[in-house]
Amino acid sequence: MQFLTISRRREMGAGSGDELRPAEVQRARALYSEGHIRQLWHRADVPGACILWEAESEHQLREMLESFPFVQAGIVDVSVFALQPYRGFGPEGAS
Repeated sequence: MQFLTISRRREMGAGSGDELRPAEVQRARALYSEGHIRQLWHRADVPGACILWEAESEHQLREMLESFPFVQAGIVDVSVFALQPYRGFGPEGAS
């Protein structure tokens, strides 16, 4: 199952969380190498990220999110969206 998460860094003052950045990057690398993170982008509009995920369930996804240092420290707000395949590429009349 695929999910999209969109995170936004909370306003916490200059430099907040910088000491956690190496661990945050390492966790993202580990989840990418395990095949859970498919794509990862930094947001251009605000500090944050958009991540395309592979997970067995939303519960598994949320467990992985909770393993990030920024999430644990309450530095980011994360929105989760479950995704479904686009039906327009299937046979005509398929619902």
